[in-house]
Amino acid sequence: MAATAPTRPFGPDEARRIVRGLQQPAVFPDMTGGWAALRWTAEHLSGRLADRPVQFRLGRKEETNAPLFETQCSYVQAKVAHFLNWTGGQTDVGPFSEYSYADYWAYADYKYIATLFKDQPFMFEDVKWSEFGFEGRDGRDSTLWLGTAGANTPCHQDSYGCNLVLQVQGRKRWHLFPPEDTAKLYPTRIPYEESSVFSSVDVLHPDLTRFPAFQLARKHVVTLHPGQVLYVPRHWWHYVESIDPVTVSVNSWIELEVDGMARVAEAVTKTVVWAIKRAESDDGTDSWLNPTEDENVTHEENMRYVNLAVRACPQRRNSNVGDSRPAKRDWCGHQRGSRGDPAPFTAPFGTHLLPVSCEGEQQIRRNPNHVEVRTGLSSDVASQGETPGTKPSSTSRLCGPSDGPDGSPELSPEDSEESTVNITTNDLLGCLLHPDIISRVSELLLERHHQL
Repeated sequence: MAATAPTRPFGPDEARRIVRGLQQPAVFPDMTGGWAALRWTAEHLSGRLADRPVQFRLGRKEETNAPLFETQCSYVQAKVAHFLNWTGGQTDVGPFSEYSYADYWAYADYKYIATLFKDQPFMFEDVKWSEFGFEGRDGRDSTLWLGTAGANTPCHQDSYGCNLVLQVQGRKRWHLFPPEDTAKLYPTRIPYEESSVFSSVDVLHPDLTRFPAFQLARKHVVTLHPGQVLYVPRHWWHYVESIDPVTVSVNSWIELEVDGMARVAEAVTKTVVWAIKRAESDDGTDSWLNPTEDENVTHEENMRYVNLAVRACPQRRNSNVGDSRPAKRDWCGHQRGSRGDPAPFTAPFGTHLLPVSCEGEQQIRRNPNHVEVRTGLSSDVASQGETPGTKPSSTSRLCGPSDGPDGSPELSPEDSEESTVNITTNDLLGCLLHPDIISRVSELLLERHHQL
């Protein structure tokens, strides 16, 4: 007798409509019954991968009031069996022997399933994103994450795409912030990772002296349990931490038709970062490139990327919401109807679709002191670590009443090298790569392309 297919609260068409319409994070608690991927525990993966080594990222379990970026972590190639022995307190732990389990967490992150199981393609069918309305999307278009308690990804914003995340084993806690709060997250592109904009803030232990506006950011927190799927809308910031001894999750980034401009912006950003950071830093120790990125990229290749993105942008505007390949992705459950939607979208929140709540009002009550959050140039100064309302340092004045007759700055004794902080390459990049600047450059490139 054939097994009866599990009943889903939403069919593929309705699930896709919800994902397309949602503008805030939400959890689908019961859409994955019967998925074979729910058997992908660490023990199951160990058996499938056998002696094949996997790269793990290791970070210290310590509070520093600063994000632990991937450039600051250690890395080992190890079997999943060694990983499991390490988490179980055993001594036969291979490359993990140099790291105390009491002092470190480990994370096998960004593991593309198409590569990981290329010799076992039947594994792809265990993941069924097609049931969310994305026909043909399965494990081949997904990424695997395996970690210990404390393992985390720094708070960041994906430049394009939305995100569906299946929790398989253990629990993960997600801290999310709406795109409107970007300035309060103090964004940075160093370290550089294509399509990831990092926050300068340690969102669990923020330094509010350096980043005062963060306390007004609207934090949304949810703990994801096995079998649940989290939807992360386009451009929502997120910090993710594992809270159980072993966690496994699978995600897929889904391309959107509005990503064309963002891809142009990413191409411009990459070209500027590589052109400037290729020059050796003053002390030769600047770890600016994320380990996920290829070190051997030429300027010609980056310019080719710019040209491809510009040429593809008009075509993307007229294409359907991306079903073809994975990619990295206003702030409420409602929006005006889009093409094909005859009526405004209303999220069907309830037992089968759970909104992720905002803690913003509680944060403001816990921090009753007024914090001035200024816009325009003042907010840019704040993003460089200065307190809003304070006077910019003299080194930031490139011209003014005190300039010499030839137009060069005329320095007073207090402006001497000994009494000021020099502008660094990263300070310069922070201004050049400001979202408003990159957005305008992208628009100008597209205008030029259309005129040719």
